[in-house]
Amino acid sequence: MSLTGADQTKRAIAAIKILRKATKGMVDPAANQLIDIYGRKPYLILISCLLSLRAKDFTTVLVSQELFKYVRTPQQMLKIPTKKLEKLIFSIGFYKKKARLLHSVSQDLIKRFGGKVPKTKKELLSIDGIGQKTANLVLAEAYGIPGICVDTHVHRVSNRLGLVKTKTADQTEKALEKIIPKKYWIELNPLFVMWGQQVCTPISPKCSTCAISQLCPKIGVTKHR
Repeated sequence: MSLTGADQTKRAIAAIKILRKATKGMVDPAANQLIDIYGRKPYLILISCLLSLRAKDFTTVLVSQELFKYVRTPQQMLKIPTKKLEKLIFSIGFYKKKARLLHSVSQDLIKRFGGKVPKTKKELLSIDGIGQKTANLVLAEAYGIPGICVDTHVHRVSNRLGLVKTKTADQTEKALEKIIPKKYWIELNPLFVMWGQQVCTPISPKCSTCAISQLCPKIGVTKHR
């Protein structure tokens, strides 16, 4: 039987509160690890997020740290020749495409926003190469503006919990916005990401040791540990 909106809200809030404690000591998502090192610098958060697309967090953190030895502003990014930039980020997936993206985004920031990362979702999405996930993460982590950043982990965990019944990340974002109060939006991403990476894994999740197992109908799970 499908849950009502109110029941979905209760389940979501209960899961968030449990995961606040259950994730203590877990490795933070890449964005949060880099914030711990460099602070809430909007440009660095944006660049690390663009690097993270289709890449593992461990690699994203290492590559971002190497790049940030040379780059802290859009102006500095554009001073690095494409070939050198490719070499700096070589160990990350799609490095050639990402090098071009980092240059084009930096150029757009300088040309249209005075070198600053904009504070609105509409403006962020107007920059070619920035999608919903990146825009929401930048707004949330750099500016403290509520947004639900949905990656593959948030999408998977939300569907397994029965909070949503969606096929894409964008659909999940819109569905979660309807049932989760804004005050929980920012923290939902790191909590669900950590849980999705380390417990609620894509294949054979660790349901026997899951702190939110009692809340979870395990939708779509055919094999678990």
